[in-house]
Amino acid sequence: MRARQTGLSLIGLLFGGIVLIFSALLLMKLAPSYIEYFNAKKAIHGVAKEGQDASIADLRKSFDARATIDDISSIGAADIEISKDRGLLVISFAYRKEIKLFSNVSVCIDFAATTAEQ
Repeated sequence: MRARQTGLSLIGLLFGGIVLIFSALLLMKLAPSYIEYFNAKKAIHGVAKEGQDASIADLRKSFDARATIDDISSIGAADIEISKDRGLLVISFAYRKEIKLFSNVSVCIDFAATTAEQ
């Protein structure tokens, strides 16, 4: 009795390659936006730690300096909200980023972060 051959067909290989290429494209397009979001989140936490007694103008200047160093371009000092909650400094932001993938296909992501303990 002959043994049945098993393996990957050409169509299976092509389909797997297309899925792999699409996944890599998605990752390469989305990764910079997520890196920028995490840098912005790190910046507001740093500003909140250092500036408990600082004025709002000083906090915004500090965020601008950190944004320049970390290459944060999606939000600026005017976009962050600064308030006090139970005596603690709370800094937050929210923004929407649209990333074009190809042709007329794009991804829209809502980013938001706050320094408030939850």
